Amino acid sequence: MKGPLFYSKILLFGEYGIIKDSKGLSIPYNFYNGALKSDGNPAPEALKSNANLKRFISHLETLQAEQPALVQFDLDALKSDVEAGMYFDSSIPQGYGVGSSGALVAAIYDKYAKNKITVLENLTREKLLTLKNIFGQMESFFHGKSSGLDPLNSYLSIPILINSKDNIEATGIPTQSTNGKGAVFLLDSGIVGETAPMVNIFMENLKDKGFRAMLKNQFVKYTDLCVENFLGGDRKSLFSNTKKLSRVVLDNFKPMIPEQFHGIWQKGIDTNDYYLKLCGSGGGGYILGFTEDLEKAQASLKDYKLEVVYQF
Repeated sequence: MKGPLFYSKILLFGEYGIIKDSKGLSIPYNFYNGALKSDGNPAPEALKSNANLKRFISHLETLQAEQPALVQFDLDALKSDVEAGMYFDSSIPQGYGVGSSGALVAAIYDKYAKNKITVLENLTREKLLTLKNIFGQMESFFHGKSSGLDPLNSYLSIPILINSKDNIEATGIPTQSTNGKGAVFLLDSGIVGETAPMVNIFMENLKDKGFRAMLKNQFVKYTDLCVENFLGGDRKSLFSNTKKLSRVVLDNFKPMIPEQFHGIWQKGIDTNDYYLKLCGSGGGGYILGFTEDLEKAQASLKDYKLEVVYQF
């Protein structure tokens, strides 16, 4: 027994900024995926996932009891499947900023939610916001606080443009050019990151007036421009603004960048071979890279493993 596949996601732009109403752009990343499985697999990963699902059920019971109008689940079916050994079989690395918990949330909603909003209906802004809200409440079990965007992206498997907290829409992105020199890539830090501590640092920093001013006048400004440039296919401006964004992140989000990557982050800005930015909350996992010349970036980062996400 295997359920439908749910893919990982990449937030190209908007990490942290969307908490303060910046634009954001999230795209599905089909390289990784996960599905609910029932095959009596006694492997350690399957047992661990099954135990995790048992704890997740009590979170869903509380959610349903506290907000009955928001979402209802077939909890009896879910409980009996989990008792029978169901688990989430996933190739999505955990703590890497590519939405491992989001895919699980999407899979549970898809299979067990009553009166669910489906991908096939006309997805109005209201429906997207309702889904985002449901997913945010479900995913808070894993992160403490969740925007709901990761599961939304995984569930719909289409690019999502975040204009602001209450304004999101499905969008199209420029067609990939498989022989294009420009690329977006993932750089493996080799370290597992944890979302909650990073978000806590960010929330603590928000109490500082200077940090808030930097967010508004630089971070959010360049994030918004990058989203507009990317969707508009304006490559020249995109790389110029990504470079500015990369510098702002290095100067102001140091705790979110693993220390051994501070140097190569700066090297990208100095050489223009590539520009790095956070992928998800940072602290480890993947780092996102943008380059106008993939071969140059690969040579410059020859000691690291790069995964190409998008070419143009």
